[in-house]
Amino acid sequence: MKSPIYLDHAATTPVRPEVAALYMETMQSVPGNPSSVHSHGRTARKEIDDARHQLARSIHASANEIIFTSGGTEADNLAIFGVAMSRKQLGKHIITTAIEHHAVLTTCERLRKDGFDVTVLPVDRNGCVSVQQVEEALRDDTILVTIMYGNNEVGTIQPIGEIGQLLKDHQALLHTDAVQVYGVLPIHVNELQVDLLSVSSHKVNGPKGVGFLFQRKGIELHPIVHGGSQERKRRAGTENVPAIVAFAEAVRISSDEQLENAVRYSSFQTKMMESFNQASIEYLPTIEEGIPVLPHIFNVSFPGTDIESLLVNLDMDGVSVSSGSACTAGTLEPSHVLLAMFGEDSPRLRNSVRFSFGYGLTEEDVVEAAYRVATIVKRTVK
Repeated sequence: MKSPIYLDHAATTPVRPEVAALYMETMQSVPGNPSSVHSHGRTARKEIDDARHQLARSIHASANEIIFTSGGTEADNLAIFGVAMSRKQLGKHIITTAIEHHAVLTTCERLRKDGFDVTVLPVDRNGCVSVQQVEEALRDDTILVTIMYGNNEVGTIQPIGEIGQLLKDHQALLHTDAVQVYGVLPIHVNELQVDLLSVSSHKVNGPKGVGFLFQRKGIELHPIVHGGSQERKRRAGTENVPAIVAFAEAVRISSDEQLENAVRYSSFQTKMMESFNQASIEYLPTIEEGIPVLPHIFNVSFPGTDIESLLVNLDMDGVSVSSGSACTAGTLEPSHVLLAMFGEDSPRLRNSVRFSFGYGLTEEDVVEAAYRVATIVKRTVK
C-alpha cells in the first residue's frame, strides 16, 4: 500500500507532538477553574493570562484585546453579531464579499433576515475585491465591513490594510477573518487598521475547538454567549485551559518558523507545476501569476476531469486533497468561491483541486503526490 500524503492543511493541520504533549501535561497538572479564587484556580488563571499575552504579541495587540472562543466560526459570529447588535442604532448596513467563509456569509444572511441590509461585493477572476468597490458601497449607515484576509480555497490575499485606511474616518468597523493567514504570514493589527480579527488554533498545528477574536480597545460588542463573567463579560463559559495553553505554544513555534515555511511552501507550488509539466498533463493554476496569494494554498484546474472522480481516485491512492472548504465537504454544490470568480457555466467548478501544504510535508512528498495526481488525471480525463 502506498504511503499516505496529506495535502489538506487548509482544512485542518496535524497537532505538533510538543503541542500535544503540553496539552496533556496541562490537562493533568492544572485541574482548577480559572474563575475560582483558591490556589488551583489562580494557577489556571495564570496559565491563561500567560497564553493571552503570547497570543496578543503574535498580532501586536494588547492582552485585554483578546477574547478566547471555540474557534474561527465563533469568533466570526461574535464579531458580526456583536457589532450588529451593539451598533444598530447607528445603522443597519453591512458590507462583505461573495468569497467569504460560510461562518461569515451565513451569519450575514441571518442578519439580513432580521432586517439588516447586506451588500455582498463581487470579486474578479482572481478572487480579489478592490478598495474602490468598498468605497463605492459605503453608506452613511454602514456599521461593519467584514472581508477575509486570505481566502481558504484559492489563497487570494485581500487589501485589508488599504481598506482599513479607507475606513479610518468612517463609523464602520472593519472585521477580517484571518484564519488562513494566521501563522503563515505576519499580522500587525495596527498596520492593518482592523477593529476585529478572527483566528483559529487548528490551522496552526494546535488543538481543535479553540481560537480567539481580537477586539480593539474601545470597540463595543454585544455578547452572543451568556452566562458567567469570563473574558471580561464578552464571552461566557469556563475557559478551555489546556487547549488555550497548547494554542499559544503552537503559535510560538509557528512564529519562529514563519518566514522559512513561507519560502518552502512557495517552492512546493513550483515543484508541483514542474512535475505536472514533466508528466505532460494539462492544468491551469486558478490564480494568475503576480496576484498576492497565500504560499500554502495552491488551487489548480485539470481540464477534462471531474472533481468527484478525482477526489475518490486520489483518496484511494493515498493523497488527501480538497475541492474547497472542508465545512462544505460531502455536498454536491460547486464551490461558492469559484462560482463567484468564474460564473456558473465555468468547467472549473467541476475540475478544480485545492492542494494545501503544512507541517511534516517534504519536497519528496510533494513530488510523489504530483506524480500520483498526474497518473490519475491521465487515466480519468475525458
